[in-house]
Amino acid sequence: MRKGFLAQNALVGVAALVVAAGYFAPQRDHTGPVLNAAVGFVKGTDSSAAAATTVTTTADNGEVEDVTETALNAFSSVVRGLSRPEALKTAINSYFAFKSAHPDEVKKPYLYFVDFGLPATAKRGYVFDMEKLQIVDGPFTVAAGRGSASDGGVPTKFSNAAKSAATSLGLYVTKALYAFSGHSAGRAYNSVGLRLDGKSTGFNDNALARGVVAHGAPYVTPNKAGRSQGCPAMEPSRAQRLLPKLSEGALVFLFAPDKNWLSRDPWVKGSTT
Repeated sequence: MRKGFLAQNALVGVAALVVAAGYFAPQRDHTGPVLNAAVGFVKGTDSSAAAATTVTTTADNGEVEDVTETALNAFSSVVRGLSRPEALKTAINSYFAFKSAHPDEVKKPYLYFVDFGLPATAKRGYVFDMEKLQIVDGPFTVAAGRGSASDGGVPTKFSNAAKSAATSLGLYVTKALYAFSGHSAGRAYNSVGLRLDGKSTGFNDNALARGVVAHGAPYVTPNKAGRSQGCPAMEPSRAQRLLPKLSEGALVFLFAPDKNWLSRDPWVKGSTT
């Protein structure tokens, strides 16, 4: 198994150079023979296979680390300006750790990642295809909860409590779409909503009960995100395009450089138990 991963990492090193040269533009597919071959190694299959189960379905902790490095090599050259160097690795490692432990819950290969260590004016959201090692969309602006806000625009408080209006950090599995309605600047609006089931015990596992969802909101623009009730809201047009793709079995990961959460969330540690 280790020899396979050494070959995999060597090939993906070449793939990362190809990817960096072409840059991952939003809403576009970026594939080629070298990257496709690298993805085949990640899946544990020949790259010409039409469909396959990824190697992480039965991975142990060491194998999760290996596939994390593979994906990180593919994405790190084009995902820049994060709040902490470890932000992307933390999200990717959590994705593969959860997929290894609960493959039946991960029905789609997408990861919606938000770096809430960045201010509301920063483009801090991405959607990744973790099988093809492509950026589906991003970076784009994402709202944090008003209960997490600070004067500097960077969220500083995070909560799992009802009525906190705060962002809850950690890993989520997406559930069903529904017709979302909200209020902004005293006016009602409608959008598509996506229910989120928090899997980081003690940090976001009240998300369904709190009504923390992904949705579109008029207070999120290409240049700045307003404050939500704790939801990772995005621009309305982007929500209409992305949320149906993410529904029913993709993963969401909300990051911030919060020491308490980072030291205690089992998926941050890469647990597969």
